[in-house]
Amino acid sequence: MSTRIAFLKGHGTENDFVIIPDPENVIDLPPAAVAALCDRRAGIGGDGLLHVVRSAAHPEAKEMAGEAEWFMDYRNGDGSVAEMCGNGVRVFARYLQRAGHVAEGDLAIATRGGVKTVHLAKDGDVTVGMGRAVLPEGDVTVSVGERSWPARNVNMGNPHAVAFVDDLAHAGNLFTPPPFSPASAYPDGVNVEFVVDRAPRHVAMRVHERGSGETRSCGTGACAVAVATARRDGADPAVTGIPASYTVDVPGGTLVITERPDGEIEMTGPAVIVAEGEIDAEWLRTAAR
Repeated sequence: MSTRIAFLKGHGTENDFVIIPDPENVIDLPPAAVAALCDRRAGIGGDGLLHVVRSAAHPEAKEMAGEAEWFMDYRNGDGSVAEMCGNGVRVFARYLQRAGHVAEGDLAIATRGGVKTVHLAKDGDVTVGMGRAVLPEGDVTVSVGERSWPARNVNMGNPHAVAFVDDLAHAGNLFTPPPFSPASAYPDGVNVEFVVDRAPRHVAMRVHERGSGETRSCGTGACAVAVATARRDGADPAVTGIPASYTVDVPGGTLVITERPDGEIEMTGPAVIVAEGEIDAEWLRTAAR
């Protein structure tokens, strides 16, 4: 085995990722290794890891290989597996373009949340078809300290609780997961978004990402926020036949989310590759123990 493993570092609205190209799925990345790589002091640092694998080479993606050549094997910063990451898909697509695997235009990427359609624009922005939101019924409450708020339950292939607040500072430090109830609403944990209004169809958010803590951005979270805000505002494209677009400010930048009458949600924003290098394989083996 090589003593060096290639990596890149990228971000989408400052939601940052370690990227490990591994087309044939031969690099062992147990949770401890992923957590070590994402460690901001002892590793490379990132909110998560993008393991780049050909769909045909990964047991979880083989059935999608006919639709999408590449599989985004996404891991949270603590090493746990996640279904989907919207900012991660954009950065994943930018990496494929940089590596010469794809060109500007449309492509498909396999994820645990299904096959996602992506458009690489000439201006550098990347648009991702994020699928449809599911809005489970039932009341949900999230809390920070002595404050509690009702939250909208939105599933974007991963679970979200969206709470509208008067001040984003009320979200606290978001180092630890905000408590929620009932526990049965999110048996595997949840991403929690706190939202304030900025202007008509323009909101700002902070997020605690399950398995990562507070991050500078969350793509699926921004989509969940746009859908929850639209419903709060009485807008439902499936009913009106008119697309609903919201600008969503995150700490790391701005995303534009559009929900179409057929329910498909599109997210547009930047994706940047900032560095590339090599990991010492012996260090990684030691870190994985």
